[in-house]
Amino acid sequence: MPENYECEYGLSLQQEETDLVEIENDIYGRLQRLAPVAASAWRDMKSMALEEGVILNVVSAFRAIEKQKEIIKSKIKSGQPITEILQVCAAPGYSEHHTGRALDLTSTECEPLSEMFENTEAFSWLVENASFYSFKLSYPKGNKAGISYEPWHWAYNQA
Repeated sequence: MPENYECEYGLSLQQEETDLVEIENDIYGRLQRLAPVAASAWRDMKSMALEEGVILNVVSAFRAIEKQKEIIKSKIKSGQPITEILQVCAAPGYSEHHTGRALDLTSTECEPLSEMFENTEAFSWLVENASFYSFKLSYPKGNKAGISYEPWHWAYNQA
């Protein structure tokens, strides 16, 4: 990780949440967890979307700092330069997933973790409605953190 990571990317350290509740299995069949307040908001949001005919699927939710380290190490081992990795993956300790308040979402209309998600009914619904449930798009186009555009990454923000 670059020495000036916090300044260069504008990301701050995230505390790893320990109070987590199960929400559902992700698209890969892995049980996912969130902080209780985010889990409640997620359930309400997903339920309303479904009532309106929109299906939101979880790709991932809480991610421990150790898991983030494994992801980064795997990418380095595959030959990816760290500068490229840090454009698509926050350094360990800096990911919103550590807080138990972030979700990567997808729909049946596209491949998971694809910018094509922005062209889906699910994304349009989120843009119009997620704020009512205190969720926001964390990495829009041209974000200050320099993280690649992630239309699938939504985080619960307590007021």
